[in-house]
Amino acid sequence: MKKLLILIILFSIQAYSQNNNYIKSVESIDSTIETLYSVISGDKGVERDWNLFKYLFHKDAKLIPSKTNEQGKTGARFMSPDEYIETSGKWLFENGFHENEIGRTTERFGNIVHVFSSYQSFRTKTDTKPFARGINSIQLLYDGNRWWILNVYWIAESNKNIIPKKYIF
Repeated sequence: MKKLLILIILFSIQAYSQNNNYIKSVESIDSTIETLYSVISGDKGVERDWNLFKYLFHKDAKLIPSKTNEQGKTGARFMSPDEYIETSGKWLFENGFHENEIGRTTERFGNIVHVFSSYQSFRTKTDTKPFARGINSIQLLYDGNRWWILNVYWIAESNKNIIPKKYIF
């Protein structure tokens, strides 16, 4: 019984410590957006911190990629953070993926925020030409203690849909 109690205490301390480290990731709009980009980024063969990824999101949050197909029809796919991990986690691990922000417009009213965040994507940190660019439309909520990502809705840049200069630093 004593060993069980010690194990419970150790796991509680570890979980508390992890949450204390994670809370810094969501204490501001900037830290939340920076963490979103950094947590999905990594070299080939590097596992992402999916616990931190999930910590960023409200329990009802959605990740929504949008794409126009070859027939010109545009659609969207709605995923929970867990579904995103299931569909993208293996690919990120096997291929390497580094995404960084190249522009940001932030609008705030009270506790709600909309961030229009332009990005570019690379396979490695040393790549000089991105394989993709686009815009993330990120909605956040401040609950009085921390920022929550409610939605990340994005579309990649294409030859027919170039990111306007006003959305790039």
